[in-house]
Amino acid sequence: MTYQETIDYLYARLPMFTRIGAAAYKKDLHNTIALLNAIGNPQQQFKSIHIAGTNGKGSTSHMLAAIMQTHGYKTGLYTSPHLVDFRERIKINGEWIDANFIIDFTEQIKPVIEAIEPSFFEVTVALAFAWFAQQKVDIAVIETGLGGRLDSTNIITPELSIITNIGWDHMNLLGNTLPEIAAEKAGIIKPGIPAVVGEYLPETKTVFVQQASNCNSSLVFAADAFSIAKVASTPQALSVSLHNNATDETISLTTDLGGLYQQYNLRTVYSSCLALQQAGWPLQLPLIQEALQAVKQRTGLHGRWEVLRTSPLLVLDVAHNVNGMQQVLQQVQYWQQQYSGMQVHIVMGMVRDKDIDHVLTLLPKEYHYYFTQAQLPRALPAPDMQQQAAQHQLHGPAFTQVNDAIAAALQAAQPQDLVLVCGSVFVVGEVDRNRWEML
Repeated sequence: MTYQETIDYLYARLPMFTRIGAAAYKKDLHNTIALLNAIGNPQQQFKSIHIAGTNGKGSTSHMLAAIMQTHGYKTGLYTSPHLVDFRERIKINGEWIDANFIIDFTEQIKPVIEAIEPSFFEVTVALAFAWFAQQKVDIAVIETGLGGRLDSTNIITPELSIITNIGWDHMNLLGNTLPEIAAEKAGIIKPGIPAVVGEYLPETKTVFVQQASNCNSSLVFAADAFSIAKVASTPQALSVSLHNNATDETISLTTDLGGLYQQYNLRTVYSSCLALQQAGWPLQLPLIQEALQAVKQRTGLHGRWEVLRTSPLLVLDVAHNVNGMQQVLQQVQYWQQQYSGMQVHIVMGMVRDKDIDHVLTLLPKEYHYYFTQAQLPRALPAPDMQQQAAQHQLHGPAFTQVNDAIAAALQAAQPQDLVLVCGSVFVVGEVDRNRWEML
C-alpha cells in the first residue's frame, strides 16, 4: 500500500476517537499489551517522560522536547491528535515519522489488527514506540490521549510523570467530579517514579498526595514550589519570572508560545526540569532558556495562541473545554486592554461530546460570532451550534466550511481588531495557513 492507502486503511478499519468519540475508547490496556507483546515490547528500549492533564499537556510536551533536544538528546515526541497530517503525532527532534515505516509497520501487524480489533489510538501508540525504539532515541516525551490510568500510553515506566492540571472534560468517560477525573490522571504515577503536578484545586490535591504515597513516589506541586512574580506578553512571545519559594531566587524564562496561559505551563516545565535533574539528567538553565525561546522551530508546535497575521490580529487556539476557553478569554481581554477600540471576532466550532453549553456561558455577548464546523462525524453542525449559541444571546452567521467563516470574519474586522479561531482541535486543523498567514 501507499502511505495514503495505509492511513485510509487504519482510519476505516479501526475505531477512532477523534471521529466517533466515546465508542472508540477502550477502558483497559489489554489490546495495547497484546500489540506491544506482538512487536517485542519496544517501550522497554528507551527512556521516557509521561504527561497527562486536562489542558496544557501538548504545550508542556513540546517545551520539554525542545529542552531535551537542545541538551543534545535524540528526543522522541508523541502527541495527539494531529492538526493536518497524521505523522505530526510522532516526531524525533522535530522531524515527522518516516512514511515508509508506517506502511511497513501496518503490514507487519495486520494479522494482530484483524485478530484483536484494537482502536486507532492503540495502534498509533504501538507505532510510535516501535519507531522510537528502532531509531534509538535517548528519551521520548509521551503525552496521554485521554485520562491516564487506562490510557494506552500508560504502559511505560517513565523517568518522570507530569500532570499539568485538572478540569472539566470527558466527564462521560473520566468521572463526574474533579476528584474522580484527578484519580484517572493520577493513574500515570508509578511506583518509585517522581511526579510533578502543575496546578491543583483543594479537592484534587489530596488525590495526588494519596497516589504518590501509595507508590512511594516523590511529589512536587509546581504551584507551591514557584510563585509567578512577573509576566510580560507580546502576540508572539511570553516572558515570566518565577520566584523559588524555597530558595528565594528568581529566574526568568521566555517562550515563543505567546498565550498568557503558558505562564502556568512554563512553571510546570521548569519544576519538571528540576525533578529531572534530581533523577540524574544534567539539565542546565542557559540551555533550558535557549530551548524555550524556540519551541515552535524545534518541535513544530501549532495551534496554541498561534498568530497568523497582525492586521487584523488573526489567532488560532485549540481551546475546546471550559478551562481552556477561560484561559483564552483572559488572553483576549488582556489584548483588548492593550489596544483601545479592539473588537473581537470569534470563529468557533465544537464537537458534540464537549460541554458546549458551559463553554457558551463564558463567552461575552458583545463579541462578533461566526459559527462553523470541522469535517468529521463528531462535529456539531454549524447551524446547530448557531442555534445553541443563540440561547445564550450569542449571535452570528453559520458556515459549513472553516475557511469561509474566517474569510467573513476578516472581511468584517477592522485593522485593529482580533479574529480568534477556536473551539476544536479539528477546526484549527482545517485552517488554510497558506491562505491566511501574513505576519
